[in-house]
Amino acid sequence: MAQKDKPWLFRTYAGHSTAEKSNALYRTNLAKGQTGLSVAFDLPTQTGYDSDHVLARGEVGKVGVPVCHLGDMRALFDQIPLEQMNTSMTINATAPWLLSLYIAVAEEQGADVTKLQGTVQNDIIKEYLSRGTYICPPKPSLKMITDVAAYTARNLPKWNPMNVCSYHLQEAGATPEQELAYALATGIAVLDDLKTKVEPADFPAMVGRISFFVNAGIRFVTELCKMRAFTEPGTPSPRPKSMPSRMIIPMPSGCSVNRCLTEQQPENNVYRILLEMLAVVLSKNARARAVQLPAWNEALGLPRPWDQQWSLRMQQIVAYETDLLEYGDLFDGNPAIAAKVEELKEGARSELATLDQMGGAIAAIEYMKSRLVESNAARLNRIEANETVVVGVNRWQQGEPSPLTAGDGGIMVVDPAVEQDQIARLQAWRQARDETAARAALAALRDAAQKGQNVMPFSIAAAKAGATTGEWAQVMREVHGEYRGPTGVSQSPSNRTEGLEPIREAVDAVSHRLGRRLKFLVGKPGLDGHSNGAEQIAFRARDCGMDITYEGIRLTPEQIVARAAEEDAHIVGLSILSGSHLPLIEDLMERMRAAGLAQVPVVVGGIIPDDDAARLRAMGVARVYTPKDFELNRIMMDIVALVAPKEAAA
Repeated sequence: MAQKDKPWLFRTYAGHSTAEKSNALYRTNLAKGQTGLSVAFDLPTQTGYDSDHVLARGEVGKVGVPVCHLGDMRALFDQIPLEQMNTSMTINATAPWLLSLYIAVAEEQGADVTKLQGTVQNDIIKEYLSRGTYICPPKPSLKMITDVAAYTARNLPKWNPMNVCSYHLQEAGATPEQELAYALATGIAVLDDLKTKVEPADFPAMVGRISFFVNAGIRFVTELCKMRAFTEPGTPSPRPKSMPSRMIIPMPSGCSVNRCLTEQQPENNVYRILLEMLAVVLSKNARARAVQLPAWNEALGLPRPWDQQWSLRMQQIVAYETDLLEYGDLFDGNPAIAAKVEELKEGARSELATLDQMGGAIAAIEYMKSRLVESNAARLNRIEANETVVVGVNRWQQGEPSPLTAGDGGIMVVDPAVEQDQIARLQAWRQARDETAARAALAALRDAAQKGQNVMPFSIAAAKAGATTGEWAQVMREVHGEYRGPTGVSQSPSNRTEGLEPIREAVDAVSHRLGRRLKFLVGKPGLDGHSNGAEQIAFRARDCGMDITYEGIRLTPEQIVARAAEEDAHIVGLSILSGSHLPLIEDLMERMRAAGLAQVPVVVGGIIPDDDAARLRAMGVARVYTPKDFELNRIMMDIVALVAPKEAAA
């Protein structure tokens, strides 16, 4: 029998409320047997805003930990020796800044920074396609990715400077072939730029330090084959000058699972998570080097420490109680697996060829975004038509109430007081720092960015001088500009007709009585960049004949209300998945009334607990939709019905 393999890194994606509370969670998880950290940052930190910025309202500490300055990073890793830790930071647009803070804290601890191990995600391309935490346009963002990589090549030889993250591409609708192709295209774009910044002799080593973070869905045989396709020889890129043809994913790679989790019968998610994990650990030659599993309740809200422990134990049981690690690859020579792998490779090659003809990933962002929206629409259509079975959602919906959600609803709720506490600490930090030193460091950073120099040394200096996340990002905005991404939703309807004729007739009838096409304004207030739901609502409403206004993510309530008045919207739909729905919707509803738009119905979609839904309806919200409301045609008819009595009364 072969020597037993070492297990992969066990991680849980964690961070919430404050740096102090997150630090306590990390130390507890490490004591439970977790072997690496995976840091979740809140949306203001991800998008380059301090906790007291207007766009940060309601978002502080909700989906991760707020880190505004060196003091926050210091508290986050208190009593955790960074020289001995393997840390993954899910951060993209502000990756140079957060890595700079991490290095500064490591130096304070007396660590040898050349021994630091871990990863910054640093994949801004997928942010334009799926998560929306971008700040600057694509080209300067690509430069910042490779600034980080070039700096680590010289100073952090064990650090992975980028994690090409196809995980969120699948969340946004990518097929396995698209996930392969778009991830590869991202790696190619980064390596092409990096070649100009490192010595030729150092470049091959840097190829091996670009890691990949993939998504494992519920079709675990297909996902296993996708992992093999990622790692097997014989899948050359169209431009092998950058990506060696001997490999697709330079390991180490990481993996997470999440897309198939459901709000309905959430206890079933435990089985889904296990099956999805098996897809990335069963095949030895394509085994992920690090795995982080979601908790069973992440479709409901923020998991509690016990929920994270459950997912950690799942990994430990597979690694230590089974005999999986005692054997070689179980799938070598399997003809069914080999055929599926070749099929996925061929599909990826075809998609890569298209991207290459368009000039690569940076030039093809709008094309890739539209393809993902179309693929996601097709996936949802299959679920609605019962062609794809989702247990508890479109089949076998009846069942016993889950005892796991009794009492506290089965999730952690962030104390609203956290935001004000964080703001108070931020203001105290600004008052206590050497303002002259901070301003000088930021000025040096601005000068370096304008001259095209590597921003990492200047970012580290700014971190040590007490600059804040918002100040660092503002320098980048001033130098490079701010990006507004494509929505992937055009005004031209698709060819889909199945099931839409009754809705189109209803829309036509209401529009005729209105004297113009029913105007539906879709908006995403706050910093939540997960636009899949909003895009699919806009996509379907357009196909049903409505006049759609959807301008993408990151809008203030004030901007949405102003646009509703300007467009003379008949109905407003809002999508928020970050948990900040209560303060943002309250603000918006007050502004709607002040603008004389109280008669315009407002509908809200998101991950919204029942108690919060009742509070939203008390504010005047007409309808509240959650992930269990997957039947988009029913939502479309609701929208028509909400507008119809308004126009009839008029």
